[in-house]
Amino acid sequence: MKSIEPAPVKPDISFDILEKIDIRVGTIERVEDVAGSDKLVRLTVDFGDRKRNILVGMKQERANPQEIEGKQALFVVNLPPKKMMGELSEGMLFDIGYADGLTPVLAVPESPLPNGTRAG
Repeated sequence: MKSIEPAPVKPDISFDILEKIDIRVGTIERVEDVAGSDKLVRLTVDFGDRKRNILVGMKQERANPQEIEGKQALFVVNLPPKKMMGELSEGMLFDIGYADGLTPVLAVPESPLPNGTRAG
C-alpha cells in the first residue's frame, strides 16, 4: 500500500451544511464508454425509486471499468445536473483517494443495503 502525507483537515463546517449533502447507496447496474472521451464512463445507477446516469472519469484509472458493475457504492445525489461531453450527469460517485493522488476506490457499505439508503 502506498503511503501519503495526510492533507491538513479542512476548516470546520456547521452541521446544517453537512445535512444539506445527500449521500445515498446505489447499485451500479451498467458501465459504458462515453463516446469521444478518453476519461469518462457512464454509470447507470439504481437508487431504488429511480435510476440515474452518472458520469465518472475512470477510464484511465482502471484497466476494466466494467469490473464495478453490480457493486454498491455511495453517491452524492443532490448536485445540479452537469453536462459533460454532450451527456447529462445526475450526481457524483463518492470515491476515496483521488484528492490525494491515489488510484481511487469506491466508498462502499460494509454489507448490502437497500438502494437509496442515506448516509449520515
